[in-house]
Amino acid sequence: MTKPVIGVLALQGDVREHVAALTECGAQAIGVRRVAELDSVDGLVIPGGESTTISRLLEVFELLEPVRRRLRDGMPAFGSCAGMILLASKVLDTRPDAQHLSGIDMTVRRNAFGRQVDSFETDLKFAGLDDGPVRAVFIRAPWVEEVGPEVEVLASVPEGPAAGRIVAVRQGAVLATSFHPEVSGDLRVHRMFVDTVRERLA
Repeated sequence: MTKPVIGVLALQGDVREHVAALTECGAQAIGVRRVAELDSVDGLVIPGGESTTISRLLEVFELLEPVRRRLRDGMPAFGSCAGMILLASKVLDTRPDAQHLSGIDMTVRRNAFGRQVDSFETDLKFAGLDDGPVRAVFIRAPWVEEVGPEVEVLASVPEGPAAGRIVAVRQGAVLATSFHPEVSGDLRVHRMFVDTVRERLA
């Protein structure tokens, strides 16, 4: 079986957890801080963290345009939480100087679920994963306000004040979740992404 090389953007955020999950799913996972490292990977994970900080560091490390270019060229990518914000084509409630990557045709609202104290967990029905719900951990999470016609909605909040809010999407080979699958111990979302990268390589 092909062992894809998947980078984890290692500028800020929960990099180690993603590296561990990808490795367990059969990928070779490496940290990406330089263009040469980006050029060597078959796919890229953009981790949770602080989206405006990661945005600024993408510019400092001269990675912003190279990542955008790889996405335009069809590189598979997966963003969780802050990574979802960065992959959006439009971001609400962010700083005016914040950059984004336009990897998915969607409008995302930053910190939509509230502050750190409003973090929560819930079970989500996730399209494409038939063996039971996904345990989703939301930490100062965004949600998706609007998606373009080519975007597939994979999961929405089932109940409570945020019922119906979109929290997982996919467009082509680019996947994004509001929540943090790297901290729950459930590897199915990472496995879905690794399989996407394998399919592209094949």
